Amino acid sequence: MLKHLHTLSGHQNPIYTLANTADGKGFYSAGNDKGVVEWSLETMAFVKVLAPVQSSVYALHCFGNLLFIAQRSGLILVFDILAAKVVATLNFHKKAVFDVKTIPSKQELISTGEDGMVAVWSLNDYTMLYSFPVINDTVRTIAISVNEREVALGSKDSVVRIYNSADYGLVRELRSHKMPVTALQYSPDGRYLISGGRDAQLKVWGLPDYELANNIAAHMFSVYAVAYHPTQPFFATCSQDKGIKLWGSNDFKLYKILSLEKNTEGHFHSINKLIWSADGKYLISTGDDRQVMVWRFDP
Repeated sequence: MLKHLHTLSGHQNPIYTLANTADGKGFYSAGNDKGVVEWSLETMAFVKVLAPVQSSVYALHCFGNLLFIAQRSGLILVFDILAAKVVATLNFHKKAVFDVKTIPSKQELISTGEDGMVAVWSLNDYTMLYSFPVINDTVRTIAISVNEREVALGSKDSVVRIYNSADYGLVRELRSHKMPVTALQYSPDGRYLISGGRDAQLKVWGLPDYELANNIAAHMFSVYAVAYHPTQPFFATCSQDKGIKLWGSNDFKLYKILSLEKNTEGHFHSINKLIWSADGKYLISTGDDRQVMVWRFDP
């Protein structure tokens, strides 16, 4: 179902984040070596250093022709891909920004990170519309519901908080993880929210009421990303335990393990991020071993 295709090297330090290009023909990677790199899925090769940055990059998010680059310094760069330049710098967070997401229907960008604050920005003129505190510690991850009506935030205090995107009022708190929440993803069919944590667990929350529908002992160590396939009934997870796992999104059954310990190709250090290509043909993973691995998906 997943077969190793290519290993792309070039980064000199750990890689923390990935994002698909707007045209779906490639992807971006960034991490601790102060540059955002573009890769081609057509040639499986390095394209260019898209943009230099002043500090480590913890999150990338592509929206239309804009790439948002969230940094350890607290700054978020808005990079116009067509113009090939930074068109705005969003300056609010006092500590590292760990995640950024867009709500297209509202033309808003949401950011959060180590300061425990959420900032809401206008995509029209990049002004900050609103900010509010979540906890006095790190908020690690953001997920936007399929209908864009709810925003899920995963925090260091092990709680998943759900906010109404209309006014950013707190709707509910999900308390099941025993350690910090490090990954969140809504299912494309709108039936579930999946959370992953440093407790190595996956929690499956049934929508719309967020009742705990399933608890999966998924990995040996922290779950760092959950990624749903764009069209097929599967999702992938990656972990500090150096493994990638493929799960059924309807039956929550484990279908594939990719790990050096299981005698497959794999990463030799913590896997920090994985994404599916826009067309669903490839799974892309990266981590502390400075490698980007591309896996072909055959359902």
